[in-house]
Amino acid sequence: TECMKNSYKEMWDAYDKIFTRLKLKYKIVQGDSGAMGGNESHEFMAMSEVGEGLVAYCDHCDYAATDEKAEVIYEVSNSEEEMGELGKVHTPNATTIDDLEELFKLERSKFGKALVYIAAGEPVIAIIPGDRELNETKLCNALGLAEHELELADEDTIRRISGGEKGFTGPVGLKEDVKVLIDSRITKMKNLIVGGNETDYHIKNANYGRDFKGEVIEDLLLIRKGDRCPKCNSEILMDRGIEVGNIFQLGTKYSEGLNLKYIDQDSKEKYVYMGSYGVGVSRTLAAIVEQYHDDNGIIWPLVVAPYHVIITIINTKKEEQKDLGEKLYKGLSDAGIEVLLDDRNESAGVKFNDRDLIGIPIRITVGKKAGENIVEYSLRKEDERIEISVGEIMDKIKEEFEKEDLKI
Repeated sequence: TECMKNSYKEMWDAYDKIFTRLKLKYKIVQGDSGAMGGNESHEFMAMSEVGEGLVAYCDHCDYAATDEKAEVIYEVSNSEEEMGELGKVHTPNATTIDDLEELFKLERSKFGKALVYIAAGEPVIAIIPGDRELNETKLCNALGLAEHELELADEDTIRRISGGEKGFTGPVGLKEDVKVLIDSRITKMKNLIVGGNETDYHIKNANYGRDFKGEVIEDLLLIRKGDRCPKCNSEILMDRGIEVGNIFQLGTKYSEGLNLKYIDQDSKEKYVYMGSYGVGVSRTLAAIVEQYHDDNGIIWPLVVAPYHVIITIINTKKEEQKDLGEKLYKGLSDAGIEVLLDDRNESAGVKFNDRDLIGIPIRITVGKKAGENIVEYSLRKEDERIEISVGEIMDKIKEEFEKEDLKI
């Protein structure tokens, strides 16, 4: 176990160095192990508004987790209220929390929301506060299922187990013996309004323990912006991210299945402890582009750019421009600089647009002052353009490399 944890930490540190060196803006977040299994996992998320994953994080401490994994702190306001008398209420066509909120003129938190699923072929009901959304990953974990084994129940199933149409299901008086999972916060809430298991009816003053029971799960809720941080109680923020790396502590899940063992120092057979580690190379490149671009194209960080320098010859028909451009190309290449030479027979505008698009960090433009050994020098990330002598070029390039802690 200790060796697995040590390897895990070493991979964590290595990935941290990789993504820092690549100039990515990223967060290391707690992840849900999902189908991979294991006891612990973390994801390296490059922050981007087009990312496929949601990250919950705190600016006041180091807490960060995927929305699938993040713990929800939910305060129950009426836990000391006296239990009222259970009663049935006619609620025609009130099939959603919005409908009930309008009908009863009560806050959404006063309702208990029932969601009906088919889990590995069997119906299951999850009960959560009416003002929150269910976290299906947490539900799968509570049931010990993979996500592909969970799906929303059809209306025939809902009618069979509850006796009513969709939107009127609740935990009190179900028609069939069905598994009910209850978010722990529901057990502290008093006098809930829940589905009546009869079309057009709800039940008021329903209380856990007295009126209904089920398997209590600590947390089935999906986190949202503004929730309290489980580590320091500050406000949770939410942003999207691209998963560029992940690390898993798999334990003995796979070695037991493979019967993979080793002989320890006491000559006893033991299962191998395993880990899984991966960097998404193509995802990482995509994330860099998402973070470093403008309306004109990519702005590659120097450390990862396909070329360090692009030399643009304005007019290749001018011998002094062509000769200087080629001379600079050879000189810089010989010095260990990765250089792209644009000597195409195209207009200056086309060449400038193309170099903006592909985003080479350092640009040298050879134009009408080539005969004087003067070129235009600029950086893709800045608007400033300056004229410098050929003799200054290498110093300017070295300066950029030093700023990025890079060596030529």
